[in-house]
Amino acid sequence: MAERKSDTTVATNRKAHHDYFIEETVEAGVVLQGTEVKSLRLGLANLTDSYAIVKNGEMFLLNANISVYPQGNLANHEPLRTRKLLLHKAEIVKLTWKMTQKGFTLIPLKIYFLRGRAKVLIGLAKGKKSFDKRDTIKEKESKREVERVMKDRNR
Repeated sequence: MAERKSDTTVATNRKAHHDYFIEETVEAGVVLQGTEVKSLRLGLANLTDSYAIVKNGEMFLLNANISVYPQGNLANHEPLRTRKLLLHKAEIVKLTWKMTQKGFTLIPLKIYFLRGRAKVLIGLAKGKKSFDKRDTIKEKESKREVERVMKDRNR
């Protein structure tokens, strides 16, 4: 039997960790059309400014841009269409409760393939203020400086 690849990341939301505190993550499946899968395999996806909502007990992904498949025809998909996310009912209820109680939002962190299935990593996030962003940048710079000094010292 042929050995399968592990997860292959298609797109990441790099601004998410800069703009939000990520409290919890959940893996969800995505309902896709045929040409969307082909576009994802080519890496034609963008998650910036996308988010997830809960409507009628179901979760949906909005503003996730999966570009049109270049070799597609009239059956190509709409790039910014709303996509349904596949989660267990208990997970949806738990996330909905946390969103309403603490003022969190749901944002996609990355899209990847796991055993041939498209998955989205959803983060339960709380927005950062500008001073929080500055503190995060200072911490990263100080860590880099310490690593640089330790590297030079170990030579």
